[in-house]
Amino acid sequence: MNEADIRPRAIFDEFLRLCAEDVQRYFATGPREEIPCPACTAVGEPAFSKQGFQYVECVVCRTLYVSPRPPADAFSRYYTESESSRYWATTFYAKTAAARRKELWKPKALRVRDAMSRYGASRHAVVDIGGGFGLFAEEMGAVIGDGVTVVEPAPHLAAACRGRGISVVETFLEDVQSEDLPDRARTFVSFELFEHLHSPGRFLTCLYRLMRPGELFLFTTLSGVGADIRAMWAESKAVSPPHHLNFFNPVSMTRLLGANGFEVLEVSTPGRLDVDIMLNDQTRIHDRFWRVFVEQATAAQRQMMQDLLAEAGFSSHMMTICRRPE
Repeated sequence: MNEADIRPRAIFDEFLRLCAEDVQRYFATGPREEIPCPACTAVGEPAFSKQGFQYVECVVCRTLYVSPRPPADAFSRYYTESESSRYWATTFYAKTAAARRKELWKPKALRVRDAMSRYGASRHAVVDIGGGFGLFAEEMGAVIGDGVTVVEPAPHLAAACRGRGISVVETFLEDVQSEDLPDRARTFVSFELFEHLHSPGRFLTCLYRLMRPGELFLFTTLSGVGADIRAMWAESKAVSPPHHLNFFNPVSMTRLLGANGFEVLEVSTPGRLDVDIMLNDQTRIHDRFWRVFVEQATAAQRQMMQDLLAEAGFSSHMMTICRRPE
């Protein structure tokens, strides 16, 4: 898989352009609040500013996060009303659906099925938080032979899921009630959502309340100690406010989940794109080693390095499996 397969440059750049305009509409004015590290509550140090948002890095656990932070209702309006959100839900998803289904969602459904089997959850109902266009729900349903419930607050995406015959709870996870979900043992999943959360702690508190003892939560997010993000830092396209507010890492994510009562079962970084992302945007690399590496390495060497990053826990794509203890 290459970056261009799932994120064509022209489409993604147009999305980023619309995001920059929406930042002015939804976040240019209004209050902002200084926050401590969302993983360990330590005080962070300023890292850089981007599109009017200040990023701070925790000196204890190396979480990268936005502070000061606009209020939650500003983000709610942004995700349900903005042009960039509409573009993501329509143009971006529509034009990349086939590639993302093949390269991302089919393999992910198999990986989730295997994890559920590994932890005795094969018969669980699956709840996809932030289910987007519904591609994972379709693939997961085909793998387990059962329907998947999607929690999706964005109207355009919720409508797309309903159009695919998927059961949808159209609201934010924080407002979901137990009766909205299947009345049997469940495994909750979430993909590329955690970096968007205004309050990760509140999200986990609400999720813990919905979960029953022994139920699983499997999710992916961006790791702020991943190679491409560290090498490009402020120039990384992954660092894109107002969407990506939190960049945890294997150490800080373990700490955050433990503080919220979850039992952490696995944390890994099975990423496949760090080196390819750097190869595609070499002028954005500030680190001397990585600049020379992507310039001179052969295709075989690049693959060796990507495999090493994933195995060592330093890819920017992170997957975590945890559960509410019995």
